[in-house]
Amino acid sequence: QVLLVESGGGLVQAGGSLRLSCAASGSIFSLDLMGWYRQVPGKERELLAVINNSRRTVYADSVKGRFTISRDNAKNTLTLQMNSLKPEDTAMYYCAAKRRVDDGGGPDYWGQGTQVTVSS
Repeated sequence: QVLLVESGGGLVQAGGSLRLSCAASGSIFSLDLMGWYRQVPGKERELLAVINNSRRTVYADSVKGRFTISRDNAKNTLTLQMNSLKPEDTAMYYCAAKRRVDDGGGPDYWGQGTQVTVSS
């Protein structure tokens, strides 16, 4: 079992930056895939970015060029650097992890979320 805890959310003006962190209770080396999602009330959860153990990354078009995902297996930490934030980025942000990609399906582990609010 892996416990994920996000931090770093808050209120920021449009055009500003925030850095989200996700601390894992155990080793993330064994986790094939980690990623960040966000959700706005009344809407489906949106996948923003994923990173595998080879540091290969994939981004949603909505954040490509503005957000950067990274993972530090030694520190058991996943981060999301968010630049050029827009009011439409306002959402609850979640860290998630998939132990084995070959198992299929969605993430095996979720964090509790951290709120990001971008004012115009």
